[in-house]
Amino acid sequence: MQLYTYYRSTASFRVRIALALKGIAWRPIAVNLARNGREQHSAAYCAINPQERVPSLLLNDGTALIQSPAILEYLEEVFPKPPLLPSSPLERAKVRAVAAIIGCDVHPLNNVSPLDYLRQRLGGDKIAVSNWIAEWIHSGFRAVEKLIEEDGYCFGPVPTLADVYLIPQIFSARRFAVPLEDYPRILRVEAVASAHPAFVSAHPSMQTDSP
Repeated sequence: MQLYTYYRSTASFRVRIALALKGIAWRPIAVNLARNGREQHSAAYCAINPQERVPSLLLNDGTALIQSPAILEYLEEVFPKPPLLPSSPLERAKVRAVAAIIGCDVHPLNNVSPLDYLRQRLGGDKIAVSNWIAEWIHSGFRAVEKLIEEDGYCFGPVPTLADVYLIPQIFSARRFAVPLEDYPRILRVEAVASAHPAFVSAHPSMQTDSP
């Protein structure tokens, strides 16, 4: 498999974590979102991903999968061990709810496209953009803090899909200097994950395209 990825893309980070947790071999293909006219808009990459975003997972048969939620579902279905979702339907729903808060309500509003729109179309300065980012991270994290458990990862002693979504968003919060002291449970999850080889290897600082 080949993963079209950008080192600090949180959506790419999610997929890298899942691949590592499941022990799946893959090769990175860096797509730089920041320089050279933004490589995600190149004709070559657009042929792989018409949405011109990362990540994209190129399977061994040449099929390209896009959108991190769809990629993660595919990996869970085709490579079920170790599972990223609990066996109980109720517990799966709890895990998916936390993942959805991050994936649907927080990350899209902090993504490159809306931030560029704020800056270029609405004239938002650095302070306005920073306040926008912090507002939506805090909004999501306040809910997540109440939903996750008091020990271990988000929902117990093993990582789940909730952790796959949460850890990259914590990285993003730190990147944008969003204070996190009001979220002790989230910080606990960060500390636990920081000792897990899968999360370590997937971290932006460990990627081949990291400066």
